[in-house]
Amino acid sequence: MTMILDIRQDDLCGAPTRQLLALHLAGMHAHSPPGSVYALDLSGLRDPAVTVWSAWQEARIVGIGALKMLAPDHGEVKSMRTHPDFLRQGVARRLLEHIIAQARGRGVRRLSLETGSGVAFEPALALYRARGFASGAAFGDYAASTFNQFLHLDL
Repeated sequence: MTMILDIRQDDLCGAPTRQLLALHLAGMHAHSPPGSVYALDLSGLRDPAVTVWSAWQEARIVGIGALKMLAPDHGEVKSMRTHPDFLRQGVARRLLEHIIAQARGRGVRRLSLETGSGVAFEPALALYRARGFASGAAFGDYAASTFNQFLHLDL
């Protein structure tokens, strides 16, 4: 049975969204070496170039994801996180599909993302690769390291 989700643009004001973002940031710091976390905090997500969506099942937040416009034809997937109570239920896949559709609608030709390495990042990497993202070069202001990875999807 497919979970019914309400995916909507989020203004980042609600407590559930802020709590899930705090969990996301804590997880990134817990599983990344110092200086290797590029996850956006609340102020970074409020940048006009960033759009955040939250996914809801009835009154419960089940996930978040964002699109950062780097150029008119280049976007970056940011802040993907599924609530721990809803892991392995297709939430991230549905959010990613929503972000891809929104990017296409904006004329984006390439989506990129940066993520880490190690066991904690494998589920996300598997999701991105299954959707067609391929490993590639650093982009934007990122510098390559032995920890971070860069993936790209041509739309």
